[in-house]
Amino acid sequence: MENLPIFMNLKDRPALVVGGGTVAARKAELLLLAGASVTVIAPRVRNEMRRMIDTGRVVWREQVFGPGLVRGFRIVIAATDNEAVNRLVFEECERHAIPVNVADQPELCSFILPSIVERGPLTLALSTGGRSPILARLLKARLEALIPAGFGHLTELLGRYRGAVKRRFAVQEARRHFWERMLDGPLVQLATSGRIAQAERLIEEALEAGQPAALGEVWLIGAGPGDADLLTLKALRLLQQADVVVHDRLVPEAIVNLARREAERIDVGKCMNRHTLPQEEINRLLVDLAKQGKRVARLKGGDPFIFGRGGEEMEAVIEAGIPCLAVPGITAAAGCAAAAGMPLTHRDHAQSVRFVTGHTKKDDMGLDWRALVAEGQTLVFYMGLANVERICERLMAHGMRPDMPAAIVERGTLPDQRVFEGTLASLPEVARRTEPRSPSLIVVGEVVRLRERLGFVESTSASAADLSLFAA
Repeated sequence: MENLPIFMNLKDRPALVVGGGTVAARKAELLLLAGASVTVIAPRVRNEMRRMIDTGRVVWREQVFGPGLVRGFRIVIAATDNEAVNRLVFEECERHAIPVNVADQPELCSFILPSIVERGPLTLALSTGGRSPILARLLKARLEALIPAGFGHLTELLGRYRGAVKRRFAVQEARRHFWERMLDGPLVQLATSGRIAQAERLIEEALEAGQPAALGEVWLIGAGPGDADLLTLKALRLLQQADVVVHDRLVPEAIVNLARREAERIDVGKCMNRHTLPQEEINRLLVDLAKQGKRVARLKGGDPFIFGRGGEEMEAVIEAGIPCLAVPGITAAAGCAAAAGMPLTHRDHAQSVRFVTGHTKKDDMGLDWRALVAEGQTLVFYMGLANVERICERLMAHGMRPDMPAAIVERGTLPDQRVFEGTLASLPEVARRTEPRSPSLIVVGEVVRLRERLGFVESTSASAADLSLFAA
């Protein structure tokens, strides 16, 4: 280890920045964030620094740096374009034993400013020893994505209960085991998702019992429309923490395999006309697994609350007294339409969009057809492939014109995606000829025509010309 990582307390301590340019202003801002009282020495200052001076955030000494000017400061940063001045700042600080950093000159630094990831009181610092600030920034960006903002709430919470835990467990080893068990359970998700009252109750119950309860949790995770790259960062983090993954058939194996290797996988797959497990049994399974103290990732295609029955599952889990968190996913309509080149809304063609379930067996499908034929909207039918003929007939019977553009998107967002275009009048014949498979969505509206303009038409599309040839 070349440098000792130290977090310095600069609250109300005097700090000096030498330089008045953009880099110096960034260094001054960093010191201000740490609570320091900042003085700037420079004969001239530029825009960013001028604003800080004008608002009284820093004190400006309008002069050239010289010997003896570092006395009285706890920390000094030099950021000038004058090599002789930078070296003089370093030599003066060394003479007076004051920590000094010269921007972009590691040989003139007694300390190095790291790249920082900040989550409230939680601060992570990254350093390459001055060798590659670009690499440090790259790693910082990855950490920013991996560590949710809610970890600041968690850190605050742990700090508030530190004294109570110390009083409850006199032996340090016991305290360590207590926190390890707490942080391996629902506490982290409760606190990082902002459910602080529930998190506090969990800690207090564990303190009263002398140890955390062996209660698991359930996460309803939206897996998106199929492409693993469309999984949210939060979904990925939870998948990699889960003890067991309960997934539907429509969730691709590539996404299921993102779970940690040791996690148990349970397929409760549902497909058209076949249910591996009835919904009530799935609800019961989630509750039983969580009661065994397991962290359960319930992985559902698209978004769990958009035709995914996530609401029913959440009700069952919460009624059983188990913490439950919903993690939204990119719903199939948004993902598939984007992948197929069909904007769901467009200023000239569609000012609203409606998501409709199309799998019901009722004669009228339980839908308000008159509302669905309104002008200026896009309709997206989920699970409507088996009812494509009825859907088109009903829309036309209630006033939608037969030449309204319509399309079927099969396996949207995946490499083998296919799109079959037609109109309300022709789409049933398109479906009979091309035999699309589930999962498929039906999109109805003028936005379907935009595919060609946006360059998304491919060989699998069934155009009006194709249909006229077929009919002949």
